[in-house]
Amino acid sequence: MTQRLMNMDWMLKDLASSVPGIGHIVLLSADGLCMAQHGDDRDAGERLAAAGSGLKSLAQSVAMEFPDEEHDVRMVVLELTGGFFYLMSAGSRSYLAVTASAEVSATMVSQRMRDLVLRLGEHLSSAARAPEQAAP
Repeated sequence: MTQRLMNMDWMLKDLASSVPGIGHIVLLSADGLCMAQHGDDRDAGERLAAAGSGLKSLAQSVAMEFPDEEHDVRMVVLELTGGFFYLMSAGSRSYLAVTASAEVSATMVSQRMRDLVLRLGEHLSSAARAPEQAAP
């Protein structure tokens, strides 16, 4: 992990503290690499990054059914028993994922996620990996 991403931990913590009920926050690459996270369980961050990448791919398949030529996935929200999972585009080839309790204000979570993405912009982008760097 680069120093730039390691320094991002405080920004993720700031997001968590600004909305009561946020559990885990993960910055992930489009291919599912956990680049930064906030939360007690490091393994959960890796699992959420992988799941977020899969959801992004599924959402992109749905986006192909719309007439827009770009087929961008801006946000995916899952309402689950016990809480929510949010996935938001955060830059070129990167996404911000957040888990939150069922009592959380969905509007507040998405607004604070958007604020963070706008504030950080290019710092949240992930470069495409070369074929030799990709997992087999």
